[in-house]
Amino acid sequence: MGDKANAHPGAAGRATAADHPASVRNVVLVGHSGSGKTTLVEALALTARAVNRAGRVEDGGTVSDYDEIEHRQQRSVQLSLVPVEWDGIKINLLDTPGYADFVGELRAGLRAADAALFVVSASDGVDGSTRMVWEECAAVGMPRAIVITHLEAARADFDEMTRTCAEAFGADDPDAVLPLYLPLHGPQGPDGHAPVTGLTGLLSQKLFDYSSGERKESEPGADQLPLIEEARNRLIEGIIAESEDETLMDRYLGGETVDFKTLVEDLERAVARGVFFPVLAAAPAADGSRQGLGTVELLELVTGGFPTPLEHAAPTVTTPDGKPREVKTCDPDGPLVAEVVKTASDPYVGRLSLVRVFSGTLRPDETVHVSGHGLADRGHEDHDVDERIGALSRPFGKQQRSLSHCIAGDLACVAKLNRAETGDTLSAKDDPLLMEPWEMPDPLLPLAIHAHSKQDEDKLSQGLARLVAEDPTMRLEQNQDTHQVVLWCLGEAHADVALERLRSRYGVQVDVIPHKVSLRETFADRSQGRGRHVKQSGGHGQYAICEIEVEPLPGGSGIEFVDKVVGGAVPRQFIPSVEKGVRAQAAKGVAAGYPLIDVRVTLRDGKAHSVDSSDAAFQTAGALALREAAAEARIHLLEPVAEVTVLVGDDYVGPVMSDLSGRRGRVVGTEQAGGGRTVVRAEVPEIEIGRYSVDLRSLSHGTARFNRVYARHEPMPAQIAEKVREQAKEG
Repeated sequence: MGDKANAHPGAAGRATAADHPASVRNVVLVGHSGSGKTTLVEALALTARAVNRAGRVEDGGTVSDYDEIEHRQQRSVQLSLVPVEWDGIKINLLDTPGYADFVGELRAGLRAADAALFVVSASDGVDGSTRMVWEECAAVGMPRAIVITHLEAARADFDEMTRTCAEAFGADDPDAVLPLYLPLHGPQGPDGHAPVTGLTGLLSQKLFDYSSGERKESEPGADQLPLIEEARNRLIEGIIAESEDETLMDRYLGGETVDFKTLVEDLERAVARGVFFPVLAAAPAADGSRQGLGTVELLELVTGGFPTPLEHAAPTVTTPDGKPREVKTCDPDGPLVAEVVKTASDPYVGRLSLVRVFSGTLRPDETVHVSGHGLADRGHEDHDVDERIGALSRPFGKQQRSLSHCIAGDLACVAKLNRAETGDTLSAKDDPLLMEPWEMPDPLLPLAIHAHSKQDEDKLSQGLARLVAEDPTMRLEQNQDTHQVVLWCLGEAHADVALERLRSRYGVQVDVIPHKVSLRETFADRSQGRGRHVKQSGGHGQYAICEIEVEPLPGGSGIEFVDKVVGGAVPRQFIPSVEKGVRAQAAKGVAAGYPLIDVRVTLRDGKAHSVDSSDAAFQTAGALALREAAAEARIHLLEPVAEVTVLVGDDYVGPVMSDLSGRRGRVVGTEQAGGGRTVVRAEVPEIEIGRYSVDLRSLSHGTARFNRVYARHEPMPAQIAEKVREQAKEG
């Protein structure tokens, strides 16, 4: 592999659209921010001659930079597709952001891909979040390879980084994570660092020199072969351990030579099955216009070792009403099943949807059925509509190149799908189908916003709806208790991008305001109140008197109203009026303006007038009685408490538990989760965890995750409640 003859299907032509799933490879690039994923994509595109000799696409931009926000933030914030061709194989490179806030884009890339390249910086190593993504890929058996970048760094050590990768990714079998090539070093510079100038193929025992900017193959000297013998033998043993020929290992250990072709075929099968994970090295050419080190080897691994879409199991498909439906794996002639993995707005062509076709063939200008189910909790209503799609294209920098069709296994950009949202299923209008949605992380950082001006207010609702339609990791909330519009995000960077897109893409300027939690009030003890509403000022008078008793109830009881009037002191027709007044006042609150809950209000006595009493009068009297009872009682402010579950590495359990305690949390238990991680369960006031997603990431160096579920409201400590009351008075 990397050393074999170029003999792939379709090598004779370079069609604008793939003609068979066997000639497609879908590869997602995974790695932490700054590991060099986008640079590697650029280098691969240059090597595959997707760009001209100047290293730029025809419109003058780099091959994958089309979002102005990425320019300003100097990092990737969204999934991008860069298709290249190598020996007749179309390779869809899916470049994902490495920053944790944009994990939704990463999950979309994993959904659209059939294999993954894990990009690891030789200067930074493997971080915890990359390990977790590796485990996710392992859980579904996704084939993987590892690419070590930044070998030009002064302290870069390929051998040491390979060992680090084996420890991080090969916990079950370290011999499944081995290099296919070893770096060749040039002369040492003044700083003692010897740059990597080429590679030695361990299987082919050939040298590949990149020092001139072009890959040159040569035979090693007799003194060089012993230097690679140990690594070569270990690689061969690792490959044939996964061979379908169970006798091969015994024959090899017995001294039999395994021919090169057999090794390459076994290697390709092991990689495609997701049981062997080769390590390669790559670096862009120094001047950005020639072949980058290791790019040819990497492209040959992708085309020869990574699986075709035909080897990707068919997705779980149902009809929109939930009836199971079997779909043949990646059949271009089968029923249409495609998925919107990304939605974006282009200022010139409108909404663009990146679509992965899993079955059937998608063609321009046809009418498709769009189904979106299962994301109602994120502000996405279930929908089933028919839409006529526009042109199909593939991206080329800022340009879109037209496609005549998109077959099963391939990806394409679809224009004018105005109703489709990220995660939606496209199918034939006369045979509507629905794919099971992929798992998305919960957005746990609240961003309370309001329109900056009246003009912005008119556009805010539409802008937010389009923003959430594009990004299912956001959740839009119209909080009826606090009367705030809240955009839930994954972190601060995610929130910054959301605000920037509202402003630059949808022309909406918003102000960020402090987020409020939904507090409640309740009586701490029994109290009585008398409501007297008597007015005689000419004309029809108003007369209503009622006496009530209020007592606290257990949490979750709500408002209970009891009638214990005797002797008709309050006429029967006005008792519902008293209850209505009490409930209206309870909704407004009796101390700090928060809804009153968990009390029993008993109407015991009252007075009425045969002429002047009315429904409105007794409503007013009921409200006055509740306020008077509150004035004579201790009122508790209740705050929402969440059940928080934190999955964290064992090394950080102590700091996490200490931090939760500092947030007035009660740790209720811990349990081992395997893989050196622990689950910590705690009950924490929601007012203390507004920024917990940001703080936990810092505390655990990005290795922990958490979720939260509302548990109950409970009394707030007196000193904190007093501050809240003072703030309410000032407001």
